[in-house]
Amino acid sequence: MSGTKKLLELTKCEAEVMDVIWDRDWVTVNDVVDSIKRDLAYTTVMTTMKILEEKKIICRGEKKGRAYTYRANVSREQVREGMLRMIADRLFGGSTRSLVLSLLQSDAVSAEDIKAVRQAADRLGDS
Repeated sequence: MSGTKKLLELTKCEAEVMDVIWDRDWVTVNDVVDSIKRDLAYTTVMTTMKILEEKKIICRGEKKGRAYTYRANVSREQVREGMLRMIADRLFGGSTRSLVLSLLQSDAVSAEDIKAVRQAADRLGDS
């Protein structure tokens, strides 16, 4: 697996922080603390954002008062693609086909989900 894809893997806490950043463009640590639905300490969020900055997933901008601002360097789609590739590699021997088929056979997938997948596959087949 390449180093770039490795960088796009997020922990649960990192994903929660990134959801706030993607929704808001520039944020401070306090913005994130105030926006996350569960109770997280300021220092936990600050440490998580430092890790995201080290991974180059976010970058630090200018100061807003006494606090630095941060923004995303990567899109949700880039992270989704990287994490799906990681799951396919780790659990399905690199086979996206096996990953998709496993999802479709899962109890978590509704008939509506399968219909949407069929429609998407038909559109892709037409292009």
